[in-house]
Amino acid sequence: MTTAAARTALFALLLAAVGVAQAQDASARAKALVAQMTLTEKVAQLQNDAPAIPRLGVPAYDWWNEGLHGDARNGHATVFPQAIGLAASWDAPLLEAVGTAISVEARAKFNAVGAGHAHARYQGLTIWSPNINIDRDPRWGRGQETYGEDPTLTGRLAVAFVRGIQGDDPRHPRAIATPKHFVAHSGPEPGRDSFDAKVTPHDLEDSYLPAFRATVVEGGAGSLMCSYNALNGVPMCANAALLNTRLRKDWGFKGYVVSDCDAVGDIAAFHHYKPDDAQAAAAALRAGTDLDCGHTYASLAKSVQQGVAAESALDTALLRLFTARYRLGELGGGDDPYAHIGASEIDSPVHRALALRAAQESLVLLKNAQDMLPLRPGLRLAVIGPDADTLETLEANYHGTARASVTPLQGLRTRFGADRVSYAQGAPVAAGVPIPVPETALRTASGAVGLSGAYYADTDFRGTPQLTRTDRVIDFDWDRVAPAAGLDAGHYAVRWSGELLPPGSGDYVLAVHVDRCFDCEAHDAVRLYLDGKPVLVDAGDDKNMQAKLHFADARPHALRLELLHRSRDQGVRLQWLAPAAAQLAEVDRTLRAADAVIAFVGLSPDVEGEALKIDVPGFDGGDRTDLALPAPQRALLERAAASGKPLIVVLMSGGAVALDWAQQHADAILAAWYPGQAGGTAIAQALAGDINPGGRLPVTFYRSVHDLPPFASYAMVGRTYRYFRGTPLYPFGYGLSYTHFAYAAPTLSASALKAGGTLQVSAELRNAGSRAGDEVVQAYLNVPPSPQAPRHVLVGFQRVHLAPGESRRVDFILSARDVSSVDAAGTRVVEPGRYRVFIGGGQPGDAAGVAIPFTIDGRGVLAP
Repeated sequence: MTTAAARTALFALLLAAVGVAQAQDASARAKALVAQMTLTEKVAQLQNDAPAIPRLGVPAYDWWNEGLHGDARNGHATVFPQAIGLAASWDAPLLEAVGTAISVEARAKFNAVGAGHAHARYQGLTIWSPNINIDRDPRWGRGQETYGEDPTLTGRLAVAFVRGIQGDDPRHPRAIATPKHFVAHSGPEPGRDSFDAKVTPHDLEDSYLPAFRATVVEGGAGSLMCSYNALNGVPMCANAALLNTRLRKDWGFKGYVVSDCDAVGDIAAFHHYKPDDAQAAAAALRAGTDLDCGHTYASLAKSVQQGVAAESALDTALLRLFTARYRLGELGGGDDPYAHIGASEIDSPVHRALALRAAQESLVLLKNAQDMLPLRPGLRLAVIGPDADTLETLEANYHGTARASVTPLQGLRTRFGADRVSYAQGAPVAAGVPIPVPETALRTASGAVGLSGAYYADTDFRGTPQLTRTDRVIDFDWDRVAPAAGLDAGHYAVRWSGELLPPGSGDYVLAVHVDRCFDCEAHDAVRLYLDGKPVLVDAGDDKNMQAKLHFADARPHALRLELLHRSRDQGVRLQWLAPAAAQLAEVDRTLRAADAVIAFVGLSPDVEGEALKIDVPGFDGGDRTDLALPAPQRALLERAAASGKPLIVVLMSGGAVALDWAQQHADAILAAWYPGQAGGTAIAQALAGDINPGGRLPVTFYRSVHDLPPFASYAMVGRTYRYFRGTPLYPFGYGLSYTHFAYAAPTLSASALKAGGTLQVSAELRNAGSRAGDEVVQAYLNVPPSPQAPRHVLVGFQRVHLAPGESRRVDFILSARDVSSVDAAGTRVVEPGRYRVFIGGGQPGDAAGVAIPFTIDGRGVLAP
């Protein structure tokens, strides 16, 4: 060892020793504090909205914060692509950078309040992300929150994200990440509080546990969230076999476990596993659930009195919780290495650039017939589709408020010139689901596009408006932010006025959507007038938020909308359902002068998501019953194709959509997911060829629900690329490029390996095309045949950027766990026999690549 290396090693040892000492100090301080608490105080501290204990100098702290793809629900923040879009990047370093940015912005908001002071919900440093459930079925509406269907991809992206959130100082994390929902939680959304997932030992170890293990063992996650569902009859938040034995004993987890919200209450109320809250709370505490998101743990005093819970069990949970608070510096005192992080870090230029990079890397090119893309310069473009110009399809769910989001329509106008881009909405996302009224249907009194907005500092429109401006559309996210400078974020009113221009005669629905805060007593009121008459008057109870109207022609109608903001409601949208014939006729008019058509179709957070109140064809409570593109959008695409103009389809969704018709008839298809605040810019750059799309699918795109097992079945047979035997529309790992890559010269560190050994596999990658581009190099393993063996399994991946003609050697190190398999009893083993590793740009048989065989001698059993 060199002198410099010795010094480095010594410094690392000293740093580790200091870290251990400081961790012990945090634990000792927590132990001393808990010892001074009364039983009543202890019980209160085990609930997410923990109150202050003034006599002990403990400030109030709400443990609930969110950061799935940006610091969420607490005002302005950088909004990155939804998690499934981040996963499509196949770029672990990117995920770490995104996690870092999220925790930096969370720290900035925490510091604005200050250590040692009360922190309300969404102001803390305990971030309930990432969602690493396996997206086993595309019908699940929350699949968009995950990193896809594969345990290896999910695990490695999650480890990177957790490291980004927590930072590189385990003694004093920047924030604490909370992987969720542990475990086997992936729909259906209706009935999730009482659902019992039946999972075999093989599937549990093979599919559902690996990503969680990785975040704990490799990522050092400081927290974990137990899920609503039961597993084989035992509610997860009362599952001692997994929370205490597997998590804490086998994996060495030292952090705390928090329940999903009201999941502890579900133990009695929905699972009927225990007769009442006192026994449900006791069961969860004994099993290892330290913190209750909810108030069922308020019954723990009764549990102790009844003898079903020991006070020492409360102390154990509190020790874990207060150790975390001391490590974070949340209680104040001592040096704070993050005290310098201020408001300037929120949506900083560096973070905005990262959001653009993430959006660029998330794009997946699915089809490009005759090299239709990139678009040649000078084309006149017709932009159509329900996802072309809506904020909600940028921000998705669990999001912050973007300061300056760019929709696809805006991005295309900026890149190609507004005079060369025409627009028609064309259709709703789904039949019966209102969509924001487009700019083409709104005019001010002076003839400008949009409505005139008058913004008042009070809620009764007294005096002179604080601000007047023209708003192009009424589609705003104002969650805990003021709509303009000089206004109070919690107290204002807005009056919009102008004209509504229906595209044709027929029956319309006008609607006002207010994003309601789910836990507040008061709500915003809205009033909508048409031709001077009230058509919607809502005092905040959502009972009359839609009005059915008939227009005999396309004559303009005077429109006035009033919003009285007096609650924590989060924004407003003026929406409609317009007659299909009128919207398609408008599309025809738009297409006439165009050289090419870009259709933005797919889904939206209004139809897929968490526990949604929606019941329209194809959708059920946030889940889907059909994978096909909804019928109104299919009709829109067919109308566009009938024009004979080249058709480029951009899919915006959180889940896989069966684009069978588009695959046959469109000239090009680009998957853009829910791409975050910079999504419109990234999409325009990709279509123009300023960037080369290089993302890959993190999920299988099936052709139909008929290809899938029953949604409620948690058996993995017939699911995901590993066990699906049919032919998908687009396979997992698939994606095209504007260039092409070649692979050669695969090598192994050994052709024969002893069980338990490590293997290096390498291949030469070359950009054989004329454009610079990113290749996602994927390594897949075929294991010896067995009844449980998957078709093949991803064991590694790297995203590599190469200039034209450039070559690079790509290396993968495969550990014993990487080459292991799982038997029927759920034991992970390295089996003897002949193996094969494939390195390429997709799965074996789907993409260019090279393969090389090797053998393993002996058999090894791995620890859980």
